[in-house]
Amino acid sequence: MESNPVLLESKSSPINLLNEMQQLRLLGHLCDVTVSVEYQGVRAEFPAHKAVLAATSKFFKEVFLNEKPVDGPRSNVFLNEVQVADFASFLEFVYTARVEVEEDRVQRMLEIAEKLKCLDLSETCFQLKKQMLESVLLELQNFSESQNSEEEGAARPSVAPAAEAEQEPPDSPASGPGRGASPEGPAAKSKEKT
Repeated sequence: MESNPVLLESKSSPINLLNEMQQLRLLGHLCDVTVSVEYQGVRAEFPAHKAVLAATSKFFKEVFLNEKPVDGPRSNVFLNEVQVADFASFLEFVYTARVEVEEDRVQRMLEIAEKLKCLDLSETCFQLKKQMLESVLLELQNFSESQNSEEEGAARPSVAPAAEAEQEPPDSPASGPGRGASPEGPAAKSKEKT
């Protein structure tokens, strides 16, 4: 009798794999490529793993699949016009699936993601920019609504009492003692002053 197949799946393995690759990179172990970046005279070198870069970036995949074996065991890739901080953030993202950057750098991260053809980072930046835009629009809407309600609130008190006074003549029953007004209406008070 044949038994049914069962699925053995680890939920933690992808995260553990990324964490271990990040540790190996940070320690410089098993790195087989050095990426040199330069922007406006500032230059830095980053050791990394071809397999990780190729798996996360179509740009690097194309570079590594097209390189000649005479390059030796360790390759070098040069990137001009890429800021050191941005590439460091890019590497952190591809090795950990997360990175913390300042809001004003999100656009630059999107640009580097597009330049290096990293779909995951590109989608992440796009979603974050969309959330930031929605948040700004919501704040503007709330501000606009609060301004409108303040303007309406400021306009109502000055208009409403004058309108009520014009509608009710002083000798009408509505202005009598039953409504809480004094028996002496505005006409009586004005006589006293003269």
